[in-house]
Amino acid sequence: MSHPQMFDTGDPYLRRLREICLALPGADEKVSHGRPNFFTRKVFAIYGGVVKGDHDPEPYRHALIVQPDESDRAALLEDPRFVVPGYYGPYGWLMLDLRNDRAADGVDWDEVAELVDASYRRTAPVRLVRELDAR
Repeated sequence: MSHPQMFDTGDPYLRRLREICLALPGADEKVSHGRPNFFTRKVFAIYGGVVKGDHDPEPYRHALIVQPDESDRAALLEDPRFVVPGYYGPYGWLMLDLRNDRAADGVDWDEVAELVDASYRRTAPVRLVRELDAR
């Protein structure tokens, strides 16, 4: 059974997230379970999610799911903008709702880029991480 598409191709949050993710060495995008997933060999970022026990895609339609550094995870969980996503949470992933970012002028895209970078470094092959570091 195919999953319905749970994103709008013209979504400005997704457009900006694509720029960040696809600028990384070897990064590509695929739709899995109805959502954009950014990956090398493994997924490092997902656009959109749900929380455990709630399968309604709407509340977190514009969220970013990443796997942060373990050393940063506890601090991020103290920030009310971050929640543990359904399905991925038990594996250390966290979700940031981009619509509810409390930055003065909207989404803090530098913070998003840092989160994506950390997740990429945890999942990408060593060769690609070296290529990123050489830039």
